[in-house]
Amino acid sequence: MRNYLKTAFVTAASIARHNSYCKSSSDYHHQQQQQQQHNNNNINNNNNINNKNNDDKRVCASTTTQLNSNNGNNKNSMVSSSSSSTTSSFPDLGIKYPALVVFDLDACLWDKEMYEMSVIPEPGGRVTMGDLNGRGEGVTGVYSGSDRIALHKGSLIALQEHADKTKYPGMKIVLASSADTPFAERVGRATLKLLEVLPGMTVWDLLMRDWDGKDVNQIGRQPPLSSNKAQSHFPRIQQLTGIPYDKMLFFDDCNWGNHCRMVANACRNSDTGKPVVTHETPRGIQESDWRQGLEKFAKSVSK
Repeated sequence: MRNYLKTAFVTAASIARHNSYCKSSSDYHHQQQQQQQHNNNNINNNNNINNKNNDDKRVCASTTTQLNSNNGNNKNSMVSSSSSSTTSSFPDLGIKYPALVVFDLDACLWDKEMYEMSVIPEPGGRVTMGDLNGRGEGVTGVYSGSDRIALHKGSLIALQEHADKTKYPGMKIVLASSADTPFAERVGRATLKLLEVLPGMTVWDLLMRDWDGKDVNQIGRQPPLSSNKAQSHFPRIQQLTGIPYDKMLFFDDCNWGNHCRMVANACRNSDTGKPVVTHETPRGIQESDWRQGLEKFAKSVSK
């Protein structure tokens, strides 16, 4: 890999080719309404998930119910569909592989923590060009000051396999990151628009392809988000996509708090009682993590 790397500036041509891969894809066509019981007692908005398992199991359902009740006033309209339509098109979707893969960003999808960065990357700024896993040359590193931000190897493999649409047809991806500050969020979003999955296709291009150009990603912790992904990020993702919790696979490094355990405890499908399938990646997403997460999901369905 090092033999391929060179420092370069993004040219106008390399930026222009990003758009060639932006395709619309909408596999879910109608919202799958979740009928859930609303608990009359308000769930406290503090971070007590690790201590109260009974509360954990109600947090996502309670928050999703509230979001759905306000759906008529929500500017972010649903971009989801009925599972029956999708299942008929892709019979293995949500069974042999997840309907939705949710990625954390910092120290998980990529190797840096955005709150530690000093500069918001910009088009035309300093980047590293290199080999994209044998798929051609593209942007493999983005600089924030002297810090180079890069995807983990397993992340690149996962995103490329999703981009090809052959191994996991119909599957979608989304981000759930509790970036510490508005500045950190801006750094992250700018980096997503520069790092490439395939030559000419950025991570952001791939995310937008899945959702008809709509941004359903949940990045940051400013209201209505919080530091607790089980309480804010996942209910919003479920409400915006219409995908049941038990059809999701979530990757998180869990180095600063066990978000995987919180989400698995709290976010359960009302029909099956099954939770989001989670996989911890303390070293960032390696190829083995990607494979193990998919295997874990397939096993969860067969139980």
